[in-house]
Amino acid sequence: MSDDFFLTTEDKRFLIRIARDAIRAKLGDERSDSPSAPSETVRRPAGAFVTLRELDPHTGEHALRGCIGHVVASQPLEATVRDSAIAAAFRDPRFAPVTLSELDDITVEISVLSPLRTVSSPQEVEPGKHGVMLSGSGRSGLLLPQVATEQNWDRETFLTHCCYKAGLSGDCWQHPETEIQVFTATVCTETELKGNV
Repeated sequence: MSDDFFLTTEDKRFLIRIARDAIRAKLGDERSDSPSAPSETVRRPAGAFVTLRELDPHTGEHALRGCIGHVVASQPLEATVRDSAIAAAFRDPRFAPVTLSELDDITVEISVLSPLRTVSSPQEVEPGKHGVMLSGSGRSGLLLPQVATEQNWDRETFLTHCCYKAGLSGDCWQHPETEIQVFTATVCTETELKGNV
């Protein structure tokens, strides 16, 4: 994110809270005390993704449980997060809908996106710093910046997997007709803020 979209710790707590509360409400476990926005920042339009991870009792690792978001800043950030949380929990086609019984084992991560910027060369992509939106042949795929870090991918591997995400051949990022756009993300994780949400 650019410096003019700085999220305070209170902003991050608020976003995590409304994401979790939105999922709870959809499951019929609505809380009565809706939090108030701590600053005008969360009311500004921004794209965002909500990622849900579920604790595996056998490995102690948090496995992906859902991830959906909006790239375009079409509504206030708080609304984008609320909608994305519901979609990640109940409409990610890769997973069954989240149930109330498993919610306590799920952690919430929010990635607030900077505007997309088209690059002229794949060499401009910096894994770990940039997320990528790749478009070609009427298809598109997106990977968040933290995916490259988590998977320890170099630039070529990251771009190859972005092609796969778009349903294209793994070398599509090398084709001149493929558009590559980059973005950065401010990441809010529930584990980082544990005890304060």
